[in-house]
Amino acid sequence: MRILFDSKLSQFKTPFGTLLPGQGCRLRVDIPVSCRTVKAEVIFLQDDALTEAFRAPLAKAEANALYEAWSGEVSLPAAGLYFYYFFITTQNEAFRLYKQGNDTNMEAGDLWQVSCVEDRFPAPEYAKGAVMYQIFPDRFYAAGRCDCTEKLQPYWVHEDKQDVPVYLPDENGKVWNNDFYGGNLAGIREKLSYLQELGVELLYLNPIFFAFSTHRYDTCDYGRIDPMLGTEEDFRTLCEDAHARGMKVILDGVFSHVGSRSRYFQDAVSNPDSKYRSWFDFKHYPDTYTSWWGITDLPCIRKDNEDFLRYIIDDEDSIAVHWLRAGADGWRLDVVDELPDRFVLRLRERIRKEKPDALLIGEVWEDASNKIAYGVRRRYFTDRELDSVMNYPWQKEILRFVRGDADGADLGERIMTLAENYPADVLACVMNVLSTHDTPRAINALLDHRDGERAELAKRHFSDAELSRGKELLRMAAFLQFTLPGIACVYYGDEAGMTGYRDPFNRKYYPWGQEDESLQTFYRTLAKLKKTLPALRCGDVTVMEAGGGRLMLRRSCEAQTLCVCCNQSDAPWELTGAGELLLGGRLLSVLPGRIRLDAGGYCLVTGK
Repeated sequence: MRILFDSKLSQFKTPFGTLLPGQGCRLRVDIPVSCRTVKAEVIFLQDDALTEAFRAPLAKAEANALYEAWSGEVSLPAAGLYFYYFFITTQNEAFRLYKQGNDTNMEAGDLWQVSCVEDRFPAPEYAKGAVMYQIFPDRFYAAGRCDCTEKLQPYWVHEDKQDVPVYLPDENGKVWNNDFYGGNLAGIREKLSYLQELGVELLYLNPIFFAFSTHRYDTCDYGRIDPMLGTEEDFRTLCEDAHARGMKVILDGVFSHVGSRSRYFQDAVSNPDSKYRSWFDFKHYPDTYTSWWGITDLPCIRKDNEDFLRYIIDDEDSIAVHWLRAGADGWRLDVVDELPDRFVLRLRERIRKEKPDALLIGEVWEDASNKIAYGVRRRYFTDRELDSVMNYPWQKEILRFVRGDADGADLGERIMTLAENYPADVLACVMNVLSTHDTPRAINALLDHRDGERAELAKRHFSDAELSRGKELLRMAAFLQFTLPGIACVYYGDEAGMTGYRDPFNRKYYPWGQEDESLQTFYRTLAKLKKTLPALRCGDVTVMEAGGGRLMLRRSCEAQTLCVCCNQSDAPWELTGAGELLLGGRLLSVLPGRIRLDAGGYCLVTGK
């Protein structure tokens, strides 16, 4: 018999998930009677050096013929990340008890994790369980002719919106990212009615500041809207109209690097006495400098530079504050792993002082609760630096599950791991994505997740039958995206059935007039459920059944309990005791208290 402990189950750990400093937590481990245990302790390790922080004794609480329950209450003294294991002494030996998957193992395995978080900067209520729409500004909608009078050379503008984005390098092997379709802020404003009908509550805009490239992650001037997109007045008007429709506007903050054509870098390399010279890490002035991932077009900023910090954060009309005053409601921080904790927390404090409900979300590709970046354990949640993060871990597992590459148990484990590691309000705002500007479109990821050279990817096309299959798979993936805790973030055009492999094929112009209307209707239904059902908005999540290609989740709050079911097995799945059907796909039968899901079927029902 194994020793029993599972930190995700209330019988072994209460409360579930993260803790506040000084908050009591009851731990229990069930040890076989045959072990003849005489002493049990739980050992907590301080994260920084994995040195022992403290240990707490467990007392024998109850027993049956097979197991003795050893339990005790502990509290963590200060915010931070802690790991723990059990030390058990029997009449014959002493040993350590570690984690092995959802089970336990003696003397080898992993440590259990628990975060102790500061009780400050709670995430804004409007963001919890909201529906978000991500827009790549140049590729969404063009209203009128774009203003190219100040455009940095070289560039060119597509006359045909159906053109494939330029993907081939020039004769020197350089990829320029300098082709434009004319999408602009006025175009986004013109389509606000469409977005409102879709159920959008948060607009997340990829970079809109003056830049050379089409993606604009090479910022040339933080203080100016790119003229091709419009003016500051256009932005203010967009925000006003969005707010009137109940939408918030989130901007992309790219603060780890700028463009080599930026006014800051150009002044620094042309003037040895430039006030911007200290912003950059010159190895040999002016020719050699630290750049983002070695891309010389993207010189890195010294994020500890006080002048830069004042410019971005501290000044009365700093960049972060200026655009909030212009109408923005928050920031998504690009590559937040490359921004020091000091920078992030300072930014967080400043924008909350300016706008108490400003939203701050970070781009993190892994479990952000225990992320190590550049040798430093990050404190995104323990110090409440961020409201939440992008949720790539769930994206990966949802896509694997839906296309049949992973079992329901894998997805269930990933869901509950983040639910355990993230504070509840952070989880309620986690940015759930299926596609982004950095990943292939969901349909492509579901049908064909092979990579390749851009020239080869450009030749791959789906048949009508394959595309129909991809949209069916997308429906299940979107169903999970909207029914899981957090923000459901739709990458522009996914709801229309857009396809595309990785950059730049995932950044095509929105197919206005050629949308899949049935898919759009499905997304509208999902958004309505997300907005109106309390359990989807802010309820807890529990895995009720997982395995064999099946997944059943419970979403619950005081006002409501819902059941989320997905069947990726080869056989039908009959659900008994089902409540009212709220949404379903590939249903074989629906009878009172009984629903039969076909292979590839899913449903959302009321009740336990």
